[in-house]
Amino acid sequence: MESFTSLLAIIAASGAIVLVFARAVASSWTPAADFVRSVHAVSSWLAWLVAAVATAGSLYFSEVADYVPCRLCWFQRICMYPLAGILLVGALRRDRGVRWYALPLLLAGAALSSYHYLIEWRPSLDGGACTVGPSCTDVWFRSYGFVTLAFMALAGFVAIAALLFVTPVADRGHTRED
Repeated sequence: MESFTSLLAIIAASGAIVLVFARAVASSWTPAADFVRSVHAVSSWLAWLVAAVATAGSLYFSEVADYVPCRLCWFQRICMYPLAGILLVGALRRDRGVRWYALPLLLAGAALSSYHYLIEWRPSLDGGACTVGPSCTDVWFRSYGFVTLAFMALAGFVAIAALLFVTPVADRGHTRED
């Protein structure tokens, strides 16, 4: 299961990079603009899917695989789990403003998972965030040489942010939608 979920995280991170790159070149390259428009049409549903899969994966690792979450893992969960519900409601209501409701959770989650991923690689930088319970520097697995649970969380937060905030190039005479 670690390899499968690691692959999903790599796909999510790669998708975010491709989407941001496509948006950057969309004004001068029509296929990129078409790609961004196509993704934007379903971006709320894709963002919800990423959050739902991340939530299910997190629950699998703690409840089925018996990986005990550290303190930083719990904080990342606090940021990710509500996103599944918030983004589902936003997608059902076709509320493009849902990005602003999700933004604080995305920023906090990305910051926490970035720090967590950093201290997994450099335990000496741990400021004692996990003095109770499992150590935040412990790595349950490292798939493909770099994918850990903290990386998976970071990939999820970044992918959701890209899906919600990358918007198509405005057509001539029209403004971008908020």
